[in-house]
Amino acid sequence: MLTSKPLTLVLVVQPGRVLLGMKKRGFGAGKWNGFGGKVQPGETIEDAARRELQEESGLTVDALEKVGNIKFEFVGETELLDVHIFRADAYNGDPTESEEMRPRWFQCNQIPFSEMWADDILWFPLILQKKKFVGYFKFQGHDVILSHRLEEVDEL
Repeated sequence: MLTSKPLTLVLVVQPGRVLLGMKKRGFGAGKWNGFGGKVQPGETIEDAARRELQEESGLTVDALEKVGNIKFEFVGETELLDVHIFRADAYNGDPTESEEMRPRWFQCNQIPFSEMWADDILWFPLILQKKKFVGYFKFQGHDVILSHRLEEVDEL
């Protein structure tokens, strides 16, 4: 029986570019990703997304739009990662390196998918098109997708 662990992911998108962070330690180290992490006790998912973005990139946002929800299963693990994905089109501050992440802007046509999670190339374009989606990915290790489902939805 799998337990579910709520997590957040925020992508800051500007016309023609997106902000990613190089994960420096912990789960996903060495991969470019959005900003996010664990939901603390008593915290809403959106509050957690805002906090993690600020801790990892130095940025604050006035508005977050929930655009996706993906569940990740890793063979041999007992936790299902329930990732709530947000898009921010405006932000306050300057991206600043933290102990966990090194932020960098990428042009939308130069996103480094070969240095990201294997699933990102499948759902990332939906974020850039402002589409909403739900999905499920089953991984063997951190690089091999055994199966997946991904569908666009009208509402989350």
